[in-house]
Amino acid sequence: MNSGMSLLFSKMIGTLAVVLVVSAFIGVSDFLSKYKTAEGKWKYSIIIGLLGGLFGVYGNISGFELNGAVVSIRDIGPMLSGFTGGPLGGVIAGLIAGLHRLTMGGLTAKACVVATCCIGLFMGLLSLKFNKFINKPYFALLVAAIMEVFHLSVVLVMVKPFDTAVEIVKQIAIPFILINAFGFALMIMIMIYTDRQRTLSIERNRMQSELSVANKIQHSLLPVINEQYPGREELDVSGFMLAAKEVGGDFYDVFFTDSNHIAFVIGDVSGKGVPAALFMASSKITLQNCIRDNENLAQAIEVANNALCAGNEAEMFVTLWVGVMDLTTGEMNYVSAGHNPPVLLRENQSAFLENKPGLVLGGMEGMKYKEHSMKLEKGDIMCLYTDGVTEAEDAKHTLFGNDRLLACCENRSDDTAEQIIRNIKNSVDVFIDGNSQFDDMTMLCFKWK
Repeated sequence: MNSGMSLLFSKMIGTLAVVLVVSAFIGVSDFLSKYKTAEGKWKYSIIIGLLGGLFGVYGNISGFELNGAVVSIRDIGPMLSGFTGGPLGGVIAGLIAGLHRLTMGGLTAKACVVATCCIGLFMGLLSLKFNKFINKPYFALLVAAIMEVFHLSVVLVMVKPFDTAVEIVKQIAIPFILINAFGFALMIMIMIYTDRQRTLSIERNRMQSELSVANKIQHSLLPVINEQYPGREELDVSGFMLAAKEVGGDFYDVFFTDSNHIAFVIGDVSGKGVPAALFMASSKITLQNCIRDNENLAQAIEVANNALCAGNEAEMFVTLWVGVMDLTTGEMNYVSAGHNPPVLLRENQSAFLENKPGLVLGGMEGMKYKEHSMKLEKGDIMCLYTDGVTEAEDAKHTLFGNDRLLACCENRSDDTAEQIIRNIKNSVDVFIDGNSQFDDMTMLCFKWK
């Protein structure tokens, strides 16, 4: 008896393993998802019923014959079809699996037809009102066990002589109930997992699509620098931004405050991703309005800081460097709010434009900022950048650093602004050698011709 029971267990478990693999494959594929609509519900039920019926047929074929009875995992097909496809799916699967069992003959053939069809119908009816409960594996296990007890009860009622029915039930009850119940519960778990993964995949694709749109919107906020803009022969301007993620917190801006004064702005918002991008957009618009509305640059930055501090519940901040240049004289007034010092390239010699920076914007309301001034000479090039350039890391976590940045600009006074940026970007790429970066990289370069 023990060897027969072991063989019964192993044969049923082997069949169940095949069914679980096929179920997982069907669950991962998307060919059924298109029918999960109000209009295609009946088609979905029919398809699910046919699949459940095929599972039941396979269970019959691979079943274990014992005293005229075929012990199998047939009922899992109708149970699953009823659970997912409602009464219609359950009945279709039950009929297919049951009628196939009838063709195999044996003492329990008719009883199995009745039990299998009823199980498919019962599970379909239960799913209409208790679907969310059956979705829980332990509840599915209990319901499936009850269904198999019902199946064995039908065998006891319909199979004659009664003593033979009792003997069959006594021999198969434990493996029959356990394997079918656990098999159904496992299939429910597979369904829950695959549905969850599919939902996550759809949500991920949706978010990716939205981030792609956000990336385009963010780049559209940056000024389009070309031959028409700024459109002044005495200036050569170029900008570059590369976000570490789909969207970032870096930005640059170039705009006229009047016909003879032009502002150059570069900023780096704390944090990454969508929150930083939103704060970046707000900062850029606020700064542009404040700089245009206030003749004194330091005062304009103070007003902008107070505006960004107001309602800043996210406690984000932005480092900033802004310079306003007089296009008739080359005089430039500038303010630094916690930002990296620009590189000034003059007569092939590069150096940082060092001044003590003020506090970042959005950090504390009521801060004062100091305005500095300088005069650009013919051929001077100034390169503004964010710390994503100097803090770019190679695989050994070595930083690109200030010295390498200065070396990129050295002896390049004859280059255009675009060539300067391209050379820095290429140098950084060679240095990091494909290593992933965690910070945005932005540059704004202009040459006073």
